[in-house]
Formats: sequence, C-alpha cells, structure tokens
Amino acid sequence: MFTPMMRVVPLLSRRYSTKIKSASYDAIIIGGGHNGLVCSAYLKKNRPNWNVLVVERRHLIGGAAVTEEIVPGFKFSRASYLCSLFRPQILDDLKIRDKITLIGRNPSSFTPMLDGRHLFMGPDHSFNYEQVSKFSKKDADNLKPYEDMLNHYAASFEQLLDLPPFDPTSVSKGLMKGLSEQSDSIKLLMREVGKIGPSNIPEFAELLTAPASKLLRRYFESEPLISTLATDAIIGAFASPSSPGSAYVLLHHVMGDVGFGRGVWAYVKGGMGALSDAIADAARGYGVEIVTDVGVSSITTKNNKASGVILSDGTEISASKCVISNLNAYTTCNDLLSEQDKQNLMPESFMNNVRNIDFESATFKINLAVDRIPQFKCMKKMEASQHHGPEHVGTIHIGENSQQVEDAYNYARAHSEPSKVPIIEMTIPSSLDHTLAPEGKHVVQLFIQYAPYTLSKGTWDDPGRREAFANSVYDTIEQYAPGFKSSIIGQDLLSPLDLERVFGLKGGNIFHGSVGLDQLYFNRPVTGGYSRHAMPVDGLYLAGSAAHPGGGVMGAPGRNCSMVVLNKYK
Repeated sequence: MFTPMMRVVPLLSRRYSTKIKSASYDAIIIGGGHNGLVCSAYLKKNRPNWNVLVVERRHLIGGAAVTEEIVPGFKFSRASYLCSLFRPQILDDLKIRDKITLIGRNPSSFTPMLDGRHLFMGPDHSFNYEQVSKFSKKDADNLKPYEDMLNHYAASFEQLLDLPPFDPTSVSKGLMKGLSEQSDSIKLLMREVGKIGPSNIPEFAELLTAPASKLLRRYFESEPLISTLATDAIIGAFASPSSPGSAYVLLHHVMGDVGFGRGVWAYVKGGMGALSDAIADAARGYGVEIVTDVGVSSITTKNNKASGVILSDGTEISASKCVISNLNAYTTCNDLLSEQDKQNLMPESFMNNVRNIDFESATFKINLAVDRIPQFKCMKKMEASQHHGPEHVGTIHIGENSQQVEDAYNYARAHSEPSKVPIIEMTIPSSLDHTLAPEGKHVVQLFIQYAPYTLSKGTWDDPGRREAFANSVYDTIEQYAPGFKSSIIGQDLLSPLDLERVFGLKGGNIFHGSVGLDQLYFNRPVTGGYSRHAMPVDGLYLAGSAAHPGGGVMGAPGRNCSMVVLNKYK
C-alpha cells in the first residue's frame, strides 16, 4: 500500500543560514531559484565590493530546480526534471561545469503502443530512420529535412537568449540614447535575422505563429511519430497541437546544448537540485549571502526608488542600489508593492498589462517511488536481475496518436475538468542515476496534461480530488505496463494549485507566463517598454523566467538581468 501523500525529508537539503547578517545591502534578490542565484553570482563576481543578499522563503534553494526526498531513500527532481536549455557560457563563467554530472539519454524517447509496436527516438539519425521506417518510409525520409529546418532556426534564435532584448519603445523615447544603450542587442538581432536569410522569413514567421499540427503534418503522416513530437508543443501550456503558436514550443525545446547535441535533454546526477547547489556554491564562493526560510512580504521604496524589502516577520532590510525579483511579474508588481506605490509609481497601463498576463496552465506533476521498474507489454520481458532496458532511459510517451491529445485538450477546455484520458510523459531517472533510489527500486516522474488550474466544480483542495486524477493516470499507464499500480509505494501529487503554492508558479504555469509570441522577446513580461528587466519603479528588476527569454532551466534571464544592473551601476 503506497503512502497517500508526500513526505519531505528535510535532511536532504543543503543547509543555509536562516539569519540575515546585516540590515543593509547593495542588492537584494528575492527568491533563490536558479535564475536568482545566477544573477547574484554575476553581480558579486563583477562587483566584489557589493554586498549581495539572496532571500529564499523555502527551506532549500533552487526554486523549481530542486531535489527533494519524498519517501525515505527516494530523491526526486520534484518540479523541473531535465536539463538542456541551460546556457553553456554560464557553466563556464561560473566554473560549475565540473561540479555537476550530466547523464545523456539514448534512446531519448520511447512510445509504447497497445497493439504491441513501439517507437524509439534518439540523437542518432540512422537509428531514428530505422525506427520511423517501421511506420512510414516517407516519414523516415522527411526526418532530416524536418530536423535541419528546426536546427537552422534554433541556431539563430538561441543566440537571442544571451542578451536583453532590443526594446523599440525606448528608442522612440530618445533615439541616440536608446540606440547606444542597446547597440549589442540591435547588432545581435540584425545578425541573427541575416543568418536566418531573407527568403526564409515567411517560413520562420509561420514557425513562430502556426499550430504544431500544421507543421508536423507537412512533414509526417504516421501517428506514432506525430503524437510523440506533438507532446513537445504542449508541455506546460493549456494548448493543443492545433492551437496557433504551438509550433514555437517545438523550436523552444530544440534550443540549447549541454554537451550531447542541440536539443538533447539530460538528467542531472543527484537531481536538478544538484545544478542549483552548484550555482549557489559559485555564488557563495564570490561572497554572496544566501538565506533560506526567510519570506518577503513587501518591497519598500524611498524617493520613488526601490529601497529594500520587509520580511515576513516585519524586519526591514535596505538595498542601496537595487531590488531584484526572481518571482513572476504579477506577484512582484501587484502583490509585493504597496497600494500607494502602485498608484504613484506604476503606470496604470503597465499594471493593467501585468494583471492580464496569460498564466493559464493545465499541468499536473506526480513523483512516485516504485518497488520495481515498469514492464511494458510491447517489450520483451526482462530478467528480474536486469536493471533497465532501453525503453526506460528516455522520456516515455503514453499516448500513441495525436487525436488523443486533441480529445484530451478539448475535454479539459470545454468542461474545466481534468482530461478523462490524460496525456502523460514519464521519466525514470533512476534507470541511469543510481543515487536516487535504493537498489532495485526506482523513482518515476510523471508530467501530465490536461488538468486545469480552475475547475468547474470545486477545487483541487477538495478531499480525494488529486487522488482521483492520479488514479486515472495510473489506470492509463496500467494498460501499457501491467502491474504498474501495484508497484507504487509512495506518491507526491502536485496539481497546478500545488505548483503555485509550493514553487510560486502562478496559475501552475511552469514558464512564469505562457511562451506565446505575444509574451516573448520585447513583449515579455508585457508590452510597453519593460522587456529589459527594469520595472517602472527605479531600482526594481526582474531576473526570473517572467523576463526574456522565458521559461525552462536556462539561467539566461538571471544573467541578462545582471548585465542590465551592472551597466547601470558602472
């Protein structure tokens, strides 16, 4: 019988001080997520004389990139669970490349089918060609043109991740000053548009705006392949493959290279918290002060400038230069500023835009401890002594045709209730990382669509609501891997409401706001000239995924924010 809810074993967490050493700092960073930690490290590295403080309300740092022991002996990447987008230059600048171990996954995906067939995909083109040929020779022939197309645009687009975006509104306010301050961003944008090629602009525009289904069906016809690829277009969004703009999310997922090739995702040994700990170690090595179990109730201002924070216990800490928020834009600007400051210092148009940021989500995360590795019907049964097969090392896609995805989305959208047949991505990191679970046992991580944040009847806090949805997930997996349900010995159920409460992901949105074209680049977090991390209140900045270039464990928002701050305080 598995335990009904999660249990966190706090001794797993690396211990940080819960006492703040001073009443005054040069820079205060609210939130110890990975972006806030990156920002703090760059600030202190480049301004050694600054006193930099990071305050984190939870008992451990990392935000959504954490490792937590949910059942004794089982360690989970409790929220984010894979690494590919993290920017290589941050690994090098902060000298953390050798402090983490990234584990490549090959095959990188596995799609089981009820009729006994299966589809593997991996980083090797010849292997993929052979696998896809089982379903369609035409699709196998089209794989390389499809991958070349995405890689061409990703190679250009991902360079834009590494600088604050060009903001055309600031140029209109002062042409020469705007051009001078943004010259690097303007040059980069022009260079990357040039690399895309003028003749490719229409295709690139379509990639940014079109439904993923339109793009995928242009290249492919076999449902197992289309459904496997389509799930990358809906991760973290309340959208279907036929939703306009979902094709961009395909591009978002093939950016980044942490050593295994562009778009190849890896496990972090010890869980995602190991990456956050490595960043924190670098920051503390430069002299950053990090405290945990310390909440911030509000941001203070003085002479129309952000001047510090008030902690949850009422203690006021001052910041002589800046306050940097690693939280989402809504919480930062609407919840942490006083009504007087919002009225006097924040333009109403800006606040209206902030209140209307799209945080819609339908993501449910389940972390499981199991006493044996799942056995899939479509695969040859393993010997009891075998630790894992190729089907266990990558992302396992439960859902073998795109209509299932569309039906699941349509039901959740129409009824504001969880999908009857959920769309599931399963990972078993303990198949490759034996530090995560006792010998012979495993951790299983399930990332599920669609479970709306707002329900038509009741809330996720209603008794048995989470468990009922989790059981529907387990029943779905059971069809492909009989015996799965009986293997569960512990579970952690995170509805969108729980993702908001535990990790500060408003609406349960894992990206701190959707990554549609209307909320990207110079439109992030909102339109109107606020894309370069600085908020309307002087000295207040955003460093997290709410800012360009958006969600995912990439570190770029934190690094880019540090550039803006360092440039102001030369």
